[in-house]
Amino acid sequence: MNRDRLFSSTVMILLSFFAIINDWVFIGVLMLLTVAGLYEFFYLVKKKGIPIYSYTGIAIGAIIPLSIFFRFQPTKGWELFFIGLALIMIFIMQLARKDNSNAVVGISTTLFGILYVSWFFSFMIKIRFLMPDTAGAGMKLVGFLLLITKSGDMGALLVGTYFGKHPLLFRVSPKKTVEGCIGSFAASGLAAILAIGLFPPQLGFSFWQVGLVGMFFGGIGQIGDMSESLIKRDLNVKDSGKMLPALGGALDAIDSLLFSAPAFYFYMSHILTSV
Repeated sequence: MNRDRLFSSTVMILLSFFAIINDWVFIGVLMLLTVAGLYEFFYLVKKKGIPIYSYTGIAIGAIIPLSIFFRFQPTKGWELFFIGLALIMIFIMQLARKDNSNAVVGISTTLFGILYVSWFFSFMIKIRFLMPDTAGAGMKLVGFLLLITKSGDMGALLVGTYFGKHPLLFRVSPKKTVEGCIGSFAASGLAAILAIGLFPPQLGFSFWQVGLVGMFFGGIGQIGDMSESLIKRDLNVKDSGKMLPALGGALDAIDSLLFSAPAFYFYMSHILTSV
């Protein structure tokens, strides 16, 4: 089982790096994971009996990353327009229903799915278009984030499997351990140092500074992983789907990036404007 998870994580890293080589492959893979992640989320929520608007959520959720990609200027805020549109449409659909029970829960959960999966993951596109005046710089930043986040996932898995003894948050994820968490930090930091060539040289960061950046955003990725575990715990499922052997579904594959991507985007936007 653990070998399957390691294989699946490796496949995801290779697929991700292949995707950032070409913009069309990049948006294609991102859209596939976004739509699949939305479908898995809404499917699991429906199974719990929450009355949601899954088709509307998936449709709007698919439009958000496309609007960012084709505008090429994230500051225009088109994704906020579609998020607002989604909320209005969901309210209209709820008003048309005869049953008003659980209306707030259904509306809130649908909007949460759009924000959590689609909007958060679409920050990968915003990172891709950072530093537009430097050829390939945004692509390198995406690669850097993917490497430190996924290396953290694999570090947690390997160290936790062979050395894990102390539960991290047993009520949320019984198999996650303190040792695995430490292994994740170490793997993310090491990956960042090894991938320093992907980090903007004009920032003048040393190896150790880049390593700390890797550990910090690897840690945020761990929070994303634990947050998805919390959601699955509440919905009483082990995996969000079966996209890859043992790794689970699309949502399981991108959970750590859902938190690390927005944080990394805002961090890089801030320090790049300070240079």
